[in-house]
Amino acid sequence: MREMTNHNVLISGASIAGPALAFWLERYGFTPTIVEKAPALRQGGQAIDVLGTATEIVRRMGLLERVQAASTGKRGTSYVDVHGTVRASISSEVFNGVGANGDTEIQRGDLAQVLYDATSDKVDYLFGDSITAMVQDQDGVHVTFEHSPARTFDLVIGADGVHSHTRRLAFGPESDFLRHMGYYIAIYTTPNLLNLDHWEYDYNTPGTIAGSYSARHNTQAKAIFAWASDPIDHDYRDGAAQRRILCDTFAGQGWEVPRLLAELPAAQDFYFDAMAQIRMRSWSTGRVALVGDAGYCASPLSGQGANLSLVGAYVLAGQLATAAGEHTAAFAGYEREMRPMVDACQKFAEGVGGWYAPNSRTMIRVRDLNVRLLPYLPWRGLIGGAPQKVARTIEAAAYV
Repeated sequence: MREMTNHNVLISGASIAGPALAFWLERYGFTPTIVEKAPALRQGGQAIDVLGTATEIVRRMGLLERVQAASTGKRGTSYVDVHGTVRASISSEVFNGVGANGDTEIQRGDLAQVLYDATSDKVDYLFGDSITAMVQDQDGVHVTFEHSPARTFDLVIGADGVHSHTRRLAFGPESDFLRHMGYYIAIYTTPNLLNLDHWEYDYNTPGTIAGSYSARHNTQAKAIFAWASDPIDHDYRDGAAQRRILCDTFAGQGWEVPRLLAELPAAQDFYFDAMAQIRMRSWSTGRVALVGDAGYCASPLSGQGANLSLVGAYVLAGQLATAAGEHTAAFAGYEREMRPMVDACQKFAEGVGGWYAPNSRTMIRVRDLNVRLLPYLPWRGLIGGAPQKVARTIEAAAYV
């Protein structure tokens, strides 16, 4: 074994990729520190799938039982018309393979909590703080914070999402890397207004979808809205403006949309953003690298965000361990190993929007017909198994 170098690693972001990376780095003998702008662990967010290679990685972490215990338990989805009449239904198992091989669906905030609980006694978390500047030299990265004293780290890893501040500081403006996918999404918690039992109802009009699915063992629900749109000129940190955009977009729609929107003022976990991808030629520059959405967000349309974060964190930590901390070789190996999965997930997302929010009533009917027929088609495994196939683009290598 070569002598380990670059022990001290600063990770920006405490959602999924950051704590997962810290878990593996600490196991391999590094000393990770996580800085998170929010004052506490962020709750809320969409239900996310843990599939394929990511499931195997969670199993190797010894956390699979905890992740499965926090599963949404969602059994499937129904598409309804304006009167609430079910037009088509599909089980989660047929749609994306959830329920097999340990794969599961979990709330983003619940997965973040599992990862935090597994690392908080071994990793230093700096909540309510953020990086303000970074200067690299041969000795490391000199970091100044908004509140904490300045420190020097051997490496800095940005795991701070699609709007990564770390990426802006190290690589340049977001506009150089963000690719708008033509849709927006909004999510927030509501009471279980529709008395859903581990199920989701979705209602389409051309170019829009509004839905609700049960959460927290049916004690509450999530309202989810998505719609086709060119880029909207707004401040992604202006929650009030985002709520107005959502209400204006869905004003006058039928089904249960008015009831769902009536719960918006009370929502404490409102999420709003463009469905976008981050595309970069390289995820590292010197001693700074990116992981998860910060480097290669595939957009919510892919359904692979958690998988990319978990696999990316595992690969990056493993490459650093294999290279005994020598970052140039480790970052090159990380990119070489992860690029096929990133490319596959981003390509997969490109064809999903027309299925998720069809742009005409005719296409809505065609989609519903396909959903009704899918369980009986001989090639159902090719369609329903597509998320599983993408999630297994690469296998989990064994690292030192």
